[in-house]
Amino acid sequence: MAKTCFYETLEVERTASEGELKVAYRKAAMRWHPDKNPGDAAAEARFKELSQAYDTLKDPQKRAAYDKFGHAAFENGGFGGGPGGARGGPDMSDFMSDIFESFFGDARGRAGGRTSSGRERGADLRYNMEISLEDAFHGKTAQIRIPTSVSCDSCSGTGAKSGSKPRQCPTCGGAGKVRSSQGFFLMERTCPGCHGRGEIIDDPCKTCAGAGRTTRERTLEVAIPAGVEDGTRIRLAGEGEAGMRGGPAGDLYIFLSLGQHALFQRDGADLYCRAPIPMTTAALGGSFEAPTIDGGRTRVKIPEGTQTGMQFRLKGKGMPILRSKEFGDMYIQATVEIPQKLTAKQRELLEQFAAGASEANHPETSGFFSRVKDFFGGA
Repeated sequence: MAKTCFYETLEVERTASEGELKVAYRKAAMRWHPDKNPGDAAAEARFKELSQAYDTLKDPQKRAAYDKFGHAAFENGGFGGGPGGARGGPDMSDFMSDIFESFFGDARGRAGGRTSSGRERGADLRYNMEISLEDAFHGKTAQIRIPTSVSCDSCSGTGAKSGSKPRQCPTCGGAGKVRSSQGFFLMERTCPGCHGRGEIIDDPCKTCAGAGRTTRERTLEVAIPAGVEDGTRIRLAGEGEAGMRGGPAGDLYIFLSLGQHALFQRDGADLYCRAPIPMTTAALGGSFEAPTIDGGRTRVKIPEGTQTGMQFRLKGKGMPILRSKEFGDMYIQATVEIPQKLTAKQRELLEQFAAGASEANHPETSGFFSRVKDFFGGA
């Protein structure tokens, strides 16, 4: 069976740069990795093809040979018997490094990892905030108090006592990890001397015990824009936990939830409100004043013969659309209220109305019982 072109496997052009190759490989590896597709033989085979293609094309000499001779360059012992080295497999140190970076980001990544100098990025924090529907309509600036880790003032975040500084770890040379060979494999693990930080503190700061950060309660201002919805997430960059030993701070994520409203229900940018209508108003027609979310009032006209469930649309009276000058609509849903606790006079008048009512006065009722009669064969 003919082998697929390595460039087609990675879905890149033949002129792709080294960076473009790496990006394409990472993207495809995340999709087809066996850990994400357990038990899928096709995905495993696809992942192996991707690894072989990338291992070949990332090496300038192998790529030049492949561009000139294609797959034949690695057959019959070419380049050590196949793409990737003496045994025909990809170099494991580069392979594992690329896979690790694909799933967890590089050493400077956002997932609380360490920088190349061994300084750990602070963790991201989450804060849940409930706001009212009115707050979501108008927008607001809220103050929140959160306990979090901040950079130690005594040591300026280094973790070392004032007047001293951390020294490079002699075991790993500041890399934070050490490598060892096991057969054909090159294994990499966290340095046991510095626990991955790349530095050793001989005289730790007494205030933070060498961590480079302390816990403190902070007050922050959060700007909530008009039009936010339930579940909206607001990111405050650098307002999370301080990093270890001078590392960059994490981020703070504000998750908004909207409290229930006494009058309105929200659906996207539209608002819905149920309004009870007296039976007489529904029958004869009329109007009433309805509240709006901006605190105002608007008059709603009720046509005669209004039934329960009928909706009246008030254009532009809903919620603002986030990052837009447009507004949703407001819908008034009528609920016809049947009078209760009738006086003798009211009952007499209703009885007179019932006595003179016809099918034209109750078309839905007449139609329903007509269908019932047909259902039972006209009996």
